[in-house]
Amino acid sequence: MQKSKYLVANENDLRWGLTISTVGYEEIAPGTPYPTKGHADGYYFDVEQGRTLGEYQLLYVMEGEGTFASTHIKTTKIREGDLFLLFPGEWHTYRPNPATGWKCHWIGFRGRNMDDRVAAGFLSREKPIYHVGFSGEIVRLYRSAYDAAVKEQAHAQQLLAGIVNHLIGMMYALERNIVLGKNASHVNMINKARLRIREALESSLTIQQIAEELGVSYSNFRKLFKEHTGLSPATYQQDLKLQRAKELLSTTNLSVKEIAYRLNFDSPDYFSAKFKIKTGRKPSDMRRKA
Repeated sequence: MQKSKYLVANENDLRWGLTISTVGYEEIAPGTPYPTKGHADGYYFDVEQGRTLGEYQLLYVMEGEGTFASTHIKTTKIREGDLFLLFPGEWHTYRPNPATGWKCHWIGFRGRNMDDRVAAGFLSREKPIYHVGFSGEIVRLYRSAYDAAVKEQAHAQQLLAGIVNHLIGMMYALERNIVLGKNASHVNMINKARLRIREALESSLTIQQIAEELGVSYSNFRKLFKEHTGLSPATYQQDLKLQRAKELLSTTNLSVKEIAYRLNFDSPDYFSAKFKIKTGRKPSDMRRKA
């Protein structure tokens, strides 16, 4: 069984930065020839020869298994719960295992929105496969995309672009958390550290002291913290202090100087400089507006 919908985009849609070209779902029973008929021109392919597309496609194998290969990846097993990303201009081929078949959702898209993420290194042709396991939310998003594509109401492209962004974000975050979560002791340590930092915003507690409390060297703690949060512990602490400063400026009559020392900044001038870098305005300006 296969169901698919192909879409077109107008000039206004293109300016949105992400447009969707195809959405679909297929159930391939064991022993069924692949690919099935019914694909539009440019999408049907011979699995032995492979193909090259002019767009991205994100496929999610709900059930079953198969294989995938591309210019950058030798033939690799695709497992149940895998998402795999096809890149424009990149030769690839894939197929379900004849012994198991598969149930697979797909969505195709293009635009600078995705190009920028690839250029920034978030997504790579060298790593097109993401194992996220079964996710009811991912299935719901694919089904929502198909329904929106079939209805094709006004501004459906913008709605579908939002769904794609949600899918990409979930793919990236879910797999990252699965990888990091394999070491439960590290996850627990970082969670404790974040709570400790939040609780001690108005104290003189240092990041080095937190590392000592947790029984780990500062260098190792800093490395693990950044792997889990994307920020160094010092930056995380400072950003929380600046958030707290905004609250104090808006809800109290404390002076800028008092807030700076309450949050243990080296000096009011240093506090003001950091605050302006983070928010784009001086704390005194925010106080006047409040």
